[in-house]
Amino acid sequence: MQKTIIMNYHVDNKGYYGDFGGAYVPEMLLPNIEELKKKYYELLEDKLFREEFLHLLKDYVGRPSPLYLAQRLSQKHGTKIFLKREDLNHTGAHKINNAIGQILLAERLGKKRIIAETGAGQHGVATATVCALKGMECVIYMGEVDIERQAPNVARMKMLGATVVPATSGSKTLKDACNEALRDWINNPVDTHYIIGSVVGPHPYPDMVAHFQSIISEETKWQLHEKTGRSNPDYVLACVGGGSNAMGMFYHFLNQPDVKLIGIEAAGLGVDSGESAATTALGAEGVLHGSRSIVIQTEDGQVVEPYSISAGLDYPGIGPQHAHLYKTKRVEYVSITDDEAMKAGLELSALEGIIPAIESSHALAYLNKMTFKGSESVVVCLSGRGDKDLNTYINYFNL
Repeated sequence: MQKTIIMNYHVDNKGYYGDFGGAYVPEMLLPNIEELKKKYYELLEDKLFREEFLHLLKDYVGRPSPLYLAQRLSQKHGTKIFLKREDLNHTGAHKINNAIGQILLAERLGKKRIIAETGAGQHGVATATVCALKGMECVIYMGEVDIERQAPNVARMKMLGATVVPATSGSKTLKDACNEALRDWINNPVDTHYIIGSVVGPHPYPDMVAHFQSIISEETKWQLHEKTGRSNPDYVLACVGGGSNAMGMFYHFLNQPDVKLIGIEAAGLGVDSGESAATTALGAEGVLHGSRSIVIQTEDGQVVEPYSISAGLDYPGIGPQHAHLYKTKRVEYVSITDDEAMKAGLELSALEGIIPAIESSHALAYLNKMTFKGSESVVVCLSGRGDKDLNTYINYFNL
């Protein structure tokens, strides 16, 4: 009798997902990482922490976020398409889920100052929000280019009391903001907690962020059962930059082999154009921002500047858990161009009266490349709302 091998898609006790993960950090940060890891594992077993986390998600964030059957979009594709409405959370995206979890963790670590990086600005807004909630100092690092194209979110951060510091090196986008935040943490290791916004960075960050975001798929299972009598959809789609909304959306389906998981990356102007952020198509194994993963890099290991019209997807790597899921073929990773994503965003606006973030539009665009029999259930993570991207939409379509 042949034994069934159950693949482990989650982190092991050394901080690795198969070949990926770990904690590649300067020696000065090792005490912070060890302290964080110890407290995080303690809190996983802490009933009071879990209760406070869920209380804030319910009464402050507004969870559960709806699982909405998009009838006109479904009619177009000839199947049932559900949107997991993370755009309806307080602050307008999934990022608040993780920010709530980490501010509670920072509080228990006795930290008084919070730093974060942001690309699209949603994680920066979420971090500034929870810092205001808890009365903590907040410093947000953001690429100079992203500050310009995400001006509404920059204004929101400042209104919430945060200091926004431009990253002026490299491509002046998300990668560079991460670099600046890590430098700050090295210089302020005692009183500062770094709230990383995606499933990237040294262990335990990828696991911690995925755990806090897993509420997305946890809700989806019971919501789908209420609507269809089945807990598992046939397909789950989510956009992938660093990959936090996708990891939250995939989390509770990883060990359900009947659910097809698809991560959609940003092809930019085309995968082979030299202006792209399609990590799995272009990348190789390497170390970036504290963990071993798949990174877009030159032959001698220099990080290549990524590009996407979406500020939240132009990151030159993916989280180590995504790298493992790609290597084991548990998740299919595909890419969508700027043009395909922008058209999909405009289409959802016209069909359903929902203006999506351009990040989410990448996931929506992949529906146009799929063929359905008509009986499937498809869940797309609508990771954020498009308010922050209105200027980009206006300029792109001459609205």
